[in-house]
Amino acid sequence: MKLGSRIFSPRPFTTAVAIVLMVGLVLLGRWQLERAAEKQLMYDAFDKGTDGTRVIDGTTPPLARYQHVEARGSYDSSRQILIDNMSDAHGRAGYYVITPFALATGGWLLVNRGWIPVGLSRAALPSVAVGTDVRQIRGRADHLPTPGIQLGERTLLKPPFPVVANFPSRTEIARLLPMNSWSPAAEVVLLDAGEADGYVREWQPPGFPPMRNIAYAVQWFGLALALGVIYIVTNLKPYPNKKAAV
Repeated sequence: MKLGSRIFSPRPFTTAVAIVLMVGLVLLGRWQLERAAEKQLMYDAFDKGTDGTRVIDGTTPPLARYQHVEARGSYDSSRQILIDNMSDAHGRAGYYVITPFALATGGWLLVNRGWIPVGLSRAALPSVAVGTDVRQIRGRADHLPTPGIQLGERTLLKPPFPVVANFPSRTEIARLLPMNSWSPAAEVVLLDAGEADGYVREWQPPGFPPMRNIAYAVQWFGLALALGVIYIVTNLKPYPNKKAAV
């Protein structure tokens, strides 16, 4: 193909490689945009969670994630769980303090009372004792934290308490804490920042905000465009002059 004083003559192999790479880069960009849309829905749900408060008991059906809730009952201070490998907003290592909450009307909830830092060593667990008086608590319905990749065999959770666990599931916790009944309202309730007997509570949806994914998408699309430009430029050659002097 002649373009002015140059001719565009790419090799088939080079063309095939360039097409494969550019398609891959575009697909990566589209995937990041899809992730951004999913994250935005999650952030929107988080923002709307406090539009209304649901009073929950042992029979309340499963609620939407981040729904603001209120419950009356008492903490079980003797059987708590520390979820390990949790970081605060500044990247410091610590635990989430998970405390069973006995509902006044019957049934149980798990309450995440917030983040607490690791002590001088992991052998010395922090004191997380809490009063067992009847109280009203407020928070958000949420899921238990989950790992990005699960490695190795699961360790059976067993006393003494507080039990240290890495990303325990609701089923594993139910085996450890054989209560009569668990409320289906939420896997765990994130205790509001203003509630008593809590630790650091700077709740937000997990992972990076949507704009981070959009920035990644722009990078992938930019790389695809750059590769296309490089492919064209490197395959443009001077048009041979047949009238050149012998």
